[in-house]
Amino acid sequence: MAKLTRDFFDRDTVTVARDLVGTYLVRVWQGERLVCRLTETEAYVGPIDKGCHAYQYRRTARTEPLFAAPGHTYVYLIYGMYHCLNLVTEPEGEPCAVLLRGGSPRLGGETISRLRCGKPLRELTAYQRKNFLNGPGKLCKGLALTREHNLIDVTASDELYLVSSLADLDLEEEPAPGPIQVGKRIGIDYAEEATDFPWRFWTEDRPI
Repeated sequence: MAKLTRDFFDRDTVTVARDLVGTYLVRVWQGERLVCRLTETEAYVGPIDKGCHAYQYRRTARTEPLFAAPGHTYVYLIYGMYHCLNLVTEPEGEPCAVLLRGGSPRLGGETISRLRCGKPLRELTAYQRKNFLNGPGKLCKGLALTREHNLIDVTASDELYLVSSLADLDLEEEPAPGPIQVGKRIGIDYAEEATDFPWRFWTEDRPI
């Protein structure tokens, strides 16, 4: 199995954010592999980005994971209830990361549905299907990811990691994602000029 390596994350953050769209996030939960294709990401570049928690190298207990080696996780809580999973990029000491904003199930969909919505896939409403994992909090809930998963090295972990194709998981391969769209990031109206940075990447995916 070929996991995404540290070299993959040790690159320009915006490039990594774009390249992560279409890769597969694997979460092993209670012995079961839950696999999602990533459909939406956002880049955050601390040294210059007012939307980043570590803007201008601001180092606190909360932002410390952003200064870790590339390939580590940074998980934080918003609104006191929703977890957000980020993957640290660029050389150690540079506070940069990619926020994983959305995904689409490829394996373990029934378990993901129960974790996310408390019921099996067949009982989901049309609204729930359309909005299944299209947000960072939804993605983390569906994969049972919390602050306990902060500072995991996804290049070495067997609990949480990424691969570039389903074939890497001995599953049937599928076509590459459709065209990748580019636009402004979401929910950072406070970030002044950084609000307009075109650092969000997404693609349409098949419905669940």
